[in-house]
Amino acid sequence: AMEDVSAKFVSQKISRTRWRPLPAAALQPPDIFATGSWDNEDNRISIWSAGDLGNTGLNGEYHGEPRLLCDIQHNGDVMDMQFLDQERIVVASSTGTVTIFRHHQNNQTLSANHRWDKAHYHVDQDTSCGGAACTGVVCNNPEIVTVGEDGRINLFRADQKDAVRTIDNADSSTLHAVTFLRTTEILTVNSIGQLKIWDLRHQRNEPSQIFSLAGDRVPLHCVDRHPNQQHIVATGGQDGMLSIWDIRQGTMPVSLLNAHEAEMWEVHFHPSDPDHLFTCSEDGSLWHWDTSTNVSEKPSFLHQGGRSTAYLSHSTINQSVVSAWLSNDPTKDRMEITNLIPNQTLSVNSLDVLGPCLVYGTDAEAIYVNRQLFA
Repeated sequence: AMEDVSAKFVSQKISRTRWRPLPAAALQPPDIFATGSWDNEDNRISIWSAGDLGNTGLNGEYHGEPRLLCDIQHNGDVMDMQFLDQERIVVASSTGTVTIFRHHQNNQTLSANHRWDKAHYHVDQDTSCGGAACTGVVCNNPEIVTVGEDGRINLFRADQKDAVRTIDNADSSTLHAVTFLRTTEILTVNSIGQLKIWDLRHQRNEPSQIFSLAGDRVPLHCVDRHPNQQHIVATGGQDGMLSIWDIRQGTMPVSLLNAHEAEMWEVHFHPSDPDHLFTCSEDGSLWHWDTSTNVSEKPSFLHQGGRSTAYLSHSTINQSVVSAWLSNDPTKDRMEITNLIPNQTLSVNSLDVLGPCLVYGTDAEAIYVNRQLFA
């Protein structure tokens, strides 16, 4: 299975990888992606082409490696990154600054398009050392929401100089990640195992709902919402567990799944095929969770080729509508988990999936592209 993957060594630790979104009517697979780096003397935002699709072997397997189109220096570690549209990328920095970079496709350059200095800060915005890391960013063009180590939530608009809204003491602990539930609601996760829903239509600075992991207050690092069923949310945290939540009911996760042996850094539902979910970890693994039905009838090639495959019992209440992610009878069906990189040792910090393509980045100073995820 590894022969589908092309690697590029980049002499920078990669903290974020993101596919550029495809135009609405696009039929071709994604080609352009962006990366951000961390823990280097000189951190960079880079734009890559995934490589020459025409350059395939006899069996249609893909050769060639990602090609750097352009890059630009970035102050501080890249903590998070999200495309706003085809040309603009919003980047969260460990300095607390949020920058929109523009990718000029006509001459393949990057430029800083707009910057909110110290969007996140500990003491006050004016002191030189007051910046607090901006840990998470999510976009719904033209709106941008950021969260940070300072427990703040900012709502920006791409075309406005000042924040549209700031919730100063949204959290007394670090906010690690944020996602949109719907256009007016966001969801944050924090360092004491809580998930909070915020309704941006309301002027009051309290969450409309709070959920939390029972018992140990394990820091949550990442969150993603099911693309079609907005009440289903996945989170991952310091203990490597994958938690699935149904925000319509209860205040605790519907299921807790044993996953990685160290921190889970990112979790992503496949945007168009959300029976598939992907997680990556400090332990050097990247897992593909497959809840699509009839796992037992899958071809057996999944058990060869260096992939380690584990089965997890799982059920589907109603195959058509109810998501397998919300099952509560773990005997009826099973879920298949495949570690896509069995022998990696250093942290896999980021992944992104779009169509048949996966891109991920590691502390081993490399980026990897798999163009045939479901081959």
